[in-house]
Amino acid sequence: MFELKNTDGSGYHFTLKAKNGQVILSSEVYNSKSAAENGINSVKKNAPEDGRYERKTAKNGKFYFNLKATNGQVIGSSQMYSSESGMENGINSVKENAPEAETKEL
Repeated sequence: MFELKNTDGSGYHFTLKAKNGQVILSSEVYNSKSAAENGINSVKKNAPEDGRYERKTAKNGKFYFNLKATNGQVIGSSQMYSSESGMENGINSVKENAPEAETKEL
């Protein structure tokens, strides 16, 4: 499920949660609700494409990924994972959950 939130009146942010309630992808802050909704639609469209995932290693050795749109812009980032396999499981969860996920406005 996507959760769309107003961030103290300064913009909108969304997260994608797995069935267990864990956040698997977070967006940047958008300046309007419609821009955030466009971001959600972009995640749904790009999530199935493995080539859209940028796999990264942080300076602290943890793993994370970014999901990018066709124009190369980051549309969502993951949490930090302690292992590469955990990161891959996160990517698979986004691929599985995002395309058909409903949006709930908080």
